Order: sequence, then structure tokens, then C-alpha cells
Amino acid sequence: MQRRPGFPARLPGSGPAPAHTPPKALALAQSARKVVAASPAGVGLDSAAVRARMVQKLAAGGITSAAVLQAMGAVERHRFVDSALVNQAYEDTSLPIGLGQTISKPNVVARMCELLLGAEGARAQGLGRILEIGTGCGYQAAVLSRLAREVYSVERLRGLHEKARDNLRPFRLANLHLLFGDGMLGYAKGAPYAAIIAAAGGDAVPQAWCDQLAVGGRLVAPMALSGGQQMLLVIDKTPHGLKQSVLEPVHFVPLKSGIA
Repeated sequence: MQRRPGFPARLPGSGPAPAHTPPKALALAQSARKVVAASPAGVGLDSAAVRARMVQKLAAGGITSAAVLQAMGAVERHRFVDSALVNQAYEDTSLPIGLGQTISKPNVVARMCELLLGAEGARAQGLGRILEIGTGCGYQAAVLSRLAREVYSVERLRGLHEKARDNLRPFRLANLHLLFGDGMLGYAKGAPYAAIIAAAGGDAVPQAWCDQLAVGGRLVAPMALSGGQQMLLVIDKTPHGLKQSVLEPVHFVPLKSGIA
């Protein structure tokens, strides 16, 4: 009987899953720590040391992309959580952001971003225009803006759309566009996209997302399997069609249609 691969499974270009922190990952974490240290330190738990420790843990957990580690070290996660939860901002945990939604764990954000960078098109030309489904509080959008040339982010809940807009305004990210709308429809005006990333999981990937993905692009999203277990799904769009890979178990809020 063929054994199932262990999790997290890896895709070509996403690097091996290390049993310990490899020297390369340590070097990348040290590089990211310099980025954090060069950023203005805030007060309380928003110290350069705390953010650097988060980045080191990401590297120890298998994140090998220097660009992702630097982006995670540069974006101040505490600015995207409620003040009552700020002492947990740099822990590897998801946190409530209101309206039944959550901010994803740092390692999940980093993992999905690294998968986007592993797409064939991104490896050859860098990450161009991308689409994020589910802006939430805006944290992942801020990270993505440091990795891609242009980011369109769609949120279906007006309250969260407005919260993300307020959270992101001080960052002045000229390449990030926030949209209020039904994420299941994607955003055809910005297509085709070099990558699409979703922060909510459904029973199937909407056809609109696949249609709006460029050839050579990659879609990363959670999807519920027949047993109800959510798995991280990667779809690569090739000249010959769609290639699907199912990776590790994840836990995201449900994907819903419409606006509210």
C-alpha cells in the first residue's frame, strides 16, 4: 500500500520541509532581522526584537524565501489587531478581527505567500499583479504589497473593508487597491492575474478565479474536501490546462458569496 506523503507537502520551488533550521534559513532570518531593526520601533511589544523573533521562528518552521521573511519582518502585525489582543500580535496564532472573521497565523500567511512566489511565472519574472480574496483587517494585503508589483484585494463585508482601509492608510501603499465586493466573482477588470490567494475556503474553487488567472500563474486557497477537512490547494495554470496539488490541512473561515 502506497503511503500518503507527510505534511506539509512541498511543491517544486517551495523548498524542502526541514527537520531543523538549516544554515540558509538562519542566514535569511538574520537578514530579515536587519530589516526589522532598521524599521522604527514602536512601544511595548512592538519592539524590533519581538518582530525579529517571529521571523526567526518562521525560518525555523521552513520558510526559506528571503523576500517573504523580509516582508513579514517589515509589516507591523500589531497595527492590524484590536488593542485588547495586541500582546498576542506576534504569536503564531490566528486572532478575531470582528464580524466572525480572523487574522491568519503568521506562518500560514508566510507559507501561502512563499507558494505564490514558487509559481513558474513568478520565478521567471517576479510576482506581477495579484488578486487577494478576503482583505480582512488588511494584514496579508500589506505583506503581499511588498512581494508583488500590484495587489487588488476584495472584501465582501463592508465593516472589514472599512477597517482594512483605516489600518492600511498610514502605510501609504500605492500598489495596493482595496475593493468592496463579492470575492467569489474575483475582479475581472484587473485580470489576468499572476497569482490569486484566498483567505476563505469553500467546497470548490470558483470558476471566475480560474478564468482570471494568467497562464503561468498560481492560485493558492483552502478547500473543503468531502469529509469536511480543509486542505491547502494550489492550482497552476499551464498552457495545457490546470494542474492541481493538495497540500497540508488548514483552517479558514468559510467562503461566502454576496456582500454584507
